[in-house]
Amino acid sequence: QVQLVESGGGLVQAGDSLTLSCAASGRSFDYYAMGWFRRAPGKEREFVARISGSGLRTYYQTSVKGRFTISRDNAKNTVFLQMNSLEPGDTADYYCAADAQYAGNNYYLPHIYDYWGQGTQVTVSS
Repeated sequence: QVQLVESGGGLVQAGDSLTLSCAASGRSFDYYAMGWFRRAPGKEREFVARISGSGLRTYYQTSVKGRFTISRDNAKNTVFLQMNSLEPGDTADYYCAADAQYAGNNYYLPHIYDYWGQGTQVTVSS
């Protein structure tokens, strides 16, 4: 069982930066690949980024590539999402998720993730 708690959300202006954190409880944190998803008002949940258990492999949604960076500190059981050059279109609730299995090309699908946090809200004003 893994419990995930996100933090770091807030209200920022376009062009600002924000770093989200996701703290995980339980052992063997490095066993899990970790993902970030978001859900904008009136829209479905969408994939943002993923990082392998070792931290060596990362994947990004096209719209955030070059602006967002996912990283992890396995010693602290924490995964981060550094978000730069934020745009109003990035406004959403952001969720971290843990995946215990090899995802292959399905890494962007929400249903493959086993555990989810409660989310943290990010609002980007223009």
